[in-house]
Amino acid sequence: MNELFKRITVNSAVMTGLPCIRGLRIPVTTVLGLMASGVSQEELLAEYPDLEPDDLRACLAYGAWRARERSVELQAA
Repeated sequence: MNELFKRITVNSAVMTGLPCIRGLRIPVTTVLGLMASGVSQEELLAEYPDLEPDDLRACLAYGAWRARERSVELQAA
């Protein structure tokens, strides 16, 4: 497992179980969405002072990992 993934936590009592950064109430999807919309790393770190640069890299790594995941439907024999 990627070392950065240790920064991604899932807790049903925090943000209804969405993957978040280090137990904070900052979902990975929020960070990825902001990055995708053009918000810079510097802007994100200023807007969310609890975040660290490795948190942003962890979000990217997690998103890439999830994008590689795929479902395969099995047919009955």
